[in-house]
Parts: sequence; structure tokens; C-alpha cells
Amino acid sequence: MTTPTTTAADPAALERELAALFVEALNLEITPEAIDPAAPLFGDGLGLDSIDILEVALEISQRYGFQLRSDDENNHKIFQNLRSLAAHVAQQRTR
Repeated sequence: MTTPTTTAADPAALERELAALFVEALNLEITPEAIDPAAPLFGDGLGLDSIDILEVALEISQRYGFQLRSDDENNHKIFQNLRSLAAHVAQQRTR
């Protein structure tokens, strides 16, 4: 497991770190750099499904020290794109 090295002061670095997490956790056949931080994670964007998001949520929980809950009413906004997810992680992380 890689130790997070980014800070809230560098949102682009956190976006890159999360892109790498997506590629690694989901065995995506793209590079982290190919993930547009503003592209949707579902549908026509990255094309993820709910199982993919569950896997990513587990990795985020382990790596950043907080839990993403499936019943959170803000999940649609949180998982809108990589940028919105990075903003949420930056606010919630304990590590």
C-alpha cells in the first residue's frame, strides 16, 4: 500500500493520486494521466459501475482513514468526477 503524500494545499496532486488509485484498484487499461479530472466517473466518462465505486471506496477508506458510506445522500455529487471526489477526500481525510 502506498502512503499518501499529498496535502489539501495541492488539489491537483490529490487528483493524480486518486487517478492512480483508480487504475491500480480497478486494473484499468489506461494510465492515470489519461483520466480527465472533470470527466464523469459513470457512463460516457470513465464508465465505472457501482461495483467499481465500492472497490474504490474501500481503497480510499484504507488509504485516507475515513469511510465513504453507501447511504450518503451526497454520493452523487461526491462521485460526479475525479475532481469532486478529490475535494471530498481532502476535506475528510485523517491520514
